[in-house]
Amino acid sequence: MSAIALPGIEVDPVADQESAASATWYAFRRNPLGLIALGMLVLLTLIAVAAPLISPYPRGFSTDVLQAPSSAHFFGTDSLGRDVFAEVVWGTRISMTVGVSASALAIGIGVLVGMLGAYFRRVDAVLRLVVDLSLSLPVLPLMILVAAVAGPSLGTIIVVISFFSWPEVARVVRSQALSVVNLPYMDAARLVGGGHAWILRRHLLPAVAPVVTVSVVLTASRAVIAEAGLSFLGLGDPNSWSWGRVLYESQQAGSMTSAWWTTLFPSIAILLLVVAATLVALAYNDARNPRGRES
Repeated sequence: MSAIALPGIEVDPVADQESAASATWYAFRRNPLGLIALGMLVLLTLIAVAAPLISPYPRGFSTDVLQAPSSAHFFGTDSLGRDVFAEVVWGTRISMTVGVSASALAIGIGVLVGMLGAYFRRVDAVLRLVVDLSLSLPVLPLMILVAAVAGPSLGTIIVVISFFSWPEVARVVRSQALSVVNLPYMDAARLVGGGHAWILRRHLLPAVAPVVTVSVVLTASRAVIAEAGLSFLGLGDPNSWSWGRVLYESQQAGSMTSAWWTTLFPSIAILLLVVAATLVALAYNDARNPRGRES
């Protein structure tokens, strides 16, 4: 099926969406803070991808124990003489992998639940109850419990974080979808015999795409924070470096106060990612607001 045309109703959702996307991108480019934040996210992504080219993998130990930052070790060394710069660089890969993977899984579940609840009103009450109950749970203690029971691994961290992240996405998507399901072009799609799956994919999903885009960025940044917290508690993957594991190693060695560089640089990396993701989400949200484009 293509664009729907009924007497008195002329709708071309694809053209409207392309026009809105172009206007949003144009408005986003006029926001220097948003562009800087986007550049920071791109830089962190490049560091994660090019980690083997930037620094060798930190393993083993050396005699350069707890050396302050210098030309030989840009971020200093830890209690085993490993280069903190290498740990932060390789930690970027794992932390961003967890953020992207956990957010993708959470977004997938949340978008599906949110759209089904808004479109099929018969199941909305049940889905809304599940979402409300999930949001009322004490997330951090449960994440710690599940991660401890399942055992420390990268897969466990991703699943645990996504499992406790999708309800918020579902609530936001449902709220947006409710304002769309009764619009004329949705009624037109039903009148021409469009199937439920086609309507959801072709019309409802593009309508909620803007809030999904914001949710992806924010959920990914929160997933990085959650991974850092779980790894700092010793529940992360012991076989791979992440920013949380760098902090955990520093805490275990008792060097958090005596060797400030072992905690400062991974903390700055986490802060940069979270702030950049938040600024990008805010700039995008302002750019897709017609009133914001006019200002």
